[in-house]
Amino acid sequence: HVSRELLTRLEIKGVRTTELTLHCGIGNFNQIEVEDLSKHRQDSEEMHLSEESCDLINRTKQNNHRICAIGCSVLKALETAVTIPGKIAPFDGWTNKFVFPPYEFSMADMMVSNFMTPGTPQFIMVCTFGSNPDLVVEAYNTAIKEKYRFGTYGDSLLII
Repeated sequence: HVSRELLTRLEIKGVRTTELTLHCGIGNFNQIEVEDLSKHRQDSEEMHLSEESCDLINRTKQNNHRICAIGCSVLKALETAVTIPGKIAPFDGWTNKFVFPPYEFSMADMMVSNFMTPGTPQFIMVCTFGSNPDLVVEAYNTAIKEKYRFGTYGDSLLII
């Protein structure tokens, strides 16, 4: 979703970017098999978030600018690194964070996500971030009707 050309256009407009690493596990794509989401156990995934990235993100939040997470993995990683609401710290380790309602996101104000397979942890996180699950499901129904591509390399949506 983010080509070099798009990154250059964003940079020209003053948008700052940074990177983090989350080695995604297969558990993100498996169907949740419990009715009570608090009983779901997410697989652990290795994650790295540098001090330099944290400094940029924390400054951005402090200056009341928006943070856009590009992907569920980035959103999960940001929320894993939260120390106090609105602040993150460097992280080098493992996370098994599973985000489901009710959940108050601390870092991202918007996100880009693929249309993830319904019933998966990533789908639940997108619905939670969307804060109006009915609206997210409506977007998914439109995607199905219009034959959008689902999954990691599929089409995407922006949630503001």
